[in-house]
Amino acid sequence: MNLDDLFEQKNDVAKAVLEELEKVMGDYGYSIEHILMVDIIPDAAVRRAMNEINAAQRLQLASVYKGEAEKILLVKKAEAEAEAKHLSGVGIARQRQAITDGLRENILNFSHSVSGTSAKEVMDLIMVTQYFDTIKELGDGSKNTTVFIPHGPGHVKDISDQIRNGMMEASSSNV
Repeated sequence: MNLDDLFEQKNDVAKAVLEELEKVMGDYGYSIEHILMVDIIPDAAVRRAMNEINAAQRLQLASVYKGEAEKILLVKKAEAEAEAKHLSGVGIARQRQAITDGLRENILNFSHSVSGTSAKEVMDLIMVTQYFDTIKELGDGSKNTTVFIPHGPGHVKDISDQIRNGMMEASSSNV
């Protein structure tokens, strides 16, 4: 029997010793009623080895738990990043939809309010306004350095043509 089994089956060992002693001592007229096995004390080197085995097993189990915890943290972090990116995309899509709806409403209102204007003319006016707002923002920013932008009435039309052409090229590539 190995040492671990001996500790687990201490009562069975006590019963076996009692039976053997009753047989031997009965021949001499003695009756053994009970044996009290208090403790099993292995050699000090054996105890040290058992403690080292126990410690190694616990360290191994702790490293498994630590690895699982790190894995869970990485998975949760990745899930959170994916959810944040998804929500950011939804937010950007809603923002762009709101801008589109606002532009459509402005074009319709302006076209109905000012007779003789086309949707293209209204869009050009909105783009010029946006252009000047952007230049103003660049100038107001405290972290901005000098930015050279071609500026003049002809350049504004060029910019609106470039934006329009880019939009048409993008929509034709999706078809």
